[in-house]
Amino acid sequence: MKTLAQWPLAARRGLVGLFTDIDDTLTTEGAITPDALQALAGIRAAGLHMVAITGRPVGWSEVFAATWPIDAIVAENGAVALVPSDSGMLSKRYQQDAATRERNFARMQAVLARIEREIPGARRATDSAGRECDIAIDHSEFVQLDDAQIAAVVALMRSEGMHATVSSIHVNGWYGEHNKLEGARWIVRELWGRDLDAEMDRWAYVGDSTNDALMFERFVHSIGVANVRRFEAALSHRPRYVAPSERGAGFAEVAAAVLDSRAGPGRA
Repeated sequence: MKTLAQWPLAARRGLVGLFTDIDDTLTTEGAITPDALQALAGIRAAGLHMVAITGRPVGWSEVFAATWPIDAIVAENGAVALVPSDSGMLSKRYQQDAATRERNFARMQAVLARIEREIPGARRATDSAGRECDIAIDHSEFVQLDDAQIAAVVALMRSEGMHATVSSIHVNGWYGEHNKLEGARWIVRELWGRDLDAEMDRWAYVGDSTNDALMFERFVHSIGVANVRRFEAALSHRPRYVAPSERGAGFAEVAAAVLDSRAGPGRA
C-alpha cells in the first residue's frame, strides 16, 4: 500500500466522483466529525458526485441521506438506495422486487434466530429494526466477539446459502447477488446513466475494512483510511493508497487531495 501523497496528481484531477464507506471511514466513534462533513460538502461543491455505500440499514441511513451533502446513500451492502431531492424528500430504490424482498426477509429472520440460538455470545445488531434486505450480527459496536465467534457466524450464514461479509463492526448476511460493487454500478446507472466499469479510472473509493476488499480490488483509485491497517492481514485485496489519519480525519485528507488537484498548478 502506497501513501496518499503518492496518488498521482493527474489521476486525482481526472475524477468525476467518489464512493465512501460510512462506519469508521466517514465516522469517528459513531458520529461524523465536522472535518469529514466539510469534506463531503467540498467534493459536491467542486462538481463531483458523492455517494456513501454501507452495510448499515436503510432505516438508520435515512437521516444522513436527508442531511449530508451527498447524491445518495446505498445501504445494506448494495440492496437499497436513498436519494435526496432538491425539496429535501427522499426516494427509496431497491435492486430486488417486493415479492423477492418479502420472501428473503422471512428466510433471513430464521437464520438470525438460529445464529443467536446456536453461537454463544452472538447478538443481532442494535440497528436491526431498520433492516429490510439483510441481517447483521454485532461483533465490535456494542458486543465484542472474538475471531472464532465471527468465523462461526460467517460459516453459519454461508451454510444457509447467504452471502456474508465482515465490516469493522458487524457481520452482514443477505440473499441476492448484490454487494457494494454491484450497488455502486447500479446507482451510477440509476442516477447518471453511466457505465461504472467503462470509466472505473474516473472514480475513487474510500474504505476501512474487510467488507471493502472487493471495492479495493476493482477501483483503480482505492484508498484506505489509516485504521484499515487493523484488517491488513485479513484483506484479500488491499487499498492502493492509505491516508495518514484514521476514520473521518482520514477521509478529510482524501477529499483534500482530490480538491487540491483542482486548485491549479503548483498545488498537489
